[in-house]
Parts: sequence; structure tokens; C-alpha cells
Amino acid sequence: MFLKNRRNGNMVDVTNMSDLTNLYHEKVSGRYQAGEELQDIEEFNKSDLLFLSGEELPKCWTDPDYRTAKK
Repeated sequence: MFLKNRRNGNMVDVTNMSDLTNLYHEKVSGRYQAGEELQDIEEFNKSDLLFLSGEELPKCWTDPDYRTAKK
């Protein structure tokens, strides 16, 4: 899945979807999509990633307490 790094705007190809959707994992492995050569795999904080449209990742992917009502 392609996401965007909020810090630099570059596209990131997430290599393991189960890490992305697991709300207890704060980091995912992926690689930047830049140039013609395959880039090295890096660790990315989920908090630094957005959908390509600029939308935030769903809370159910990032917040273990997303069902708890916050006051």
C-alpha cells in the first residue's frame, strides 16, 4: 500500500500490511518510491504517515483506546 510521509511528502510503499493495521504496532516497514531503483527498507512511525489524499490513518490502526469515549 502506498502512503505519504507527512514530513517530506514522499511516497512510501508499506511492505507489511499487518503491521500497518495492527493498532499495537507504532512502526511499519516500507521503502520510499523514488527513482528507478528499489530503495532500502526503512522503519516509519505510523504517526508520520498519511494516505496519498492527505487523510489521516484510521484510529483503529493507530490508537489502542479508539473505542473509549474521550471527554
